[in-house]
Amino acid sequence: MLRKAFNRLLHSIAFVVPFGNSFRPFLHRLTGCKIGKNVWIGKFVYIDDNHPECIEIGDNSTIGLRTSIFAHTYFGPPKKNNPDKVIIGKNVYIGPHCLILPNVKIGDNSVIKGGTVVTRNVPPNTLYGYQNPEALAVVTVPLTPEHGYEEFLKGLRPIRKNKNQKDKE
Repeated sequence: MLRKAFNRLLHSIAFVVPFGNSFRPFLHRLTGCKIGKNVWIGKFVYIDDNHPECIEIGDNSTIGLRTSIFAHTYFGPPKKNNPDKVIIGKNVYIGPHCLILPNVKIGDNSVIKGGTVVTRNVPPNTLYGYQNPEALAVVTVPLTPEHGYEEFLKGLRPIRKNKNQKDKE
């Protein structure tokens, strides 16, 4: 119990302090997270503070700003058995605002696009992420307090792709 409280304190400090290539990784190592050499951890990165021992980050890897890494998904009191591991290989770049979920292995030399939710293993040497976003609908009623959500939804006009646009993809 005392160890968990200490880990949460270390995590809170690591969340905001400078020196992402030295002090932040050092603090996360103290919690039990296995972190290699020359690792950069951006500010506001959440590394599972319930099970830091289940997180591994390989040498020369970068974890972007505001990324979250979870090794568990249960609610309530901790379970006796360890949750699934998250293994981030060597030379991996994880862009800002990513979410890494339990039981994921990211292979060496891979790059995760910013904003990606990683729910499955990523092979080594892979650029992984969602395709570029596109327009989905035309907004005819703005989403404001004046109009509200229901009115906004009724005002949406889906954008239909023509045959030439589909063939280009």
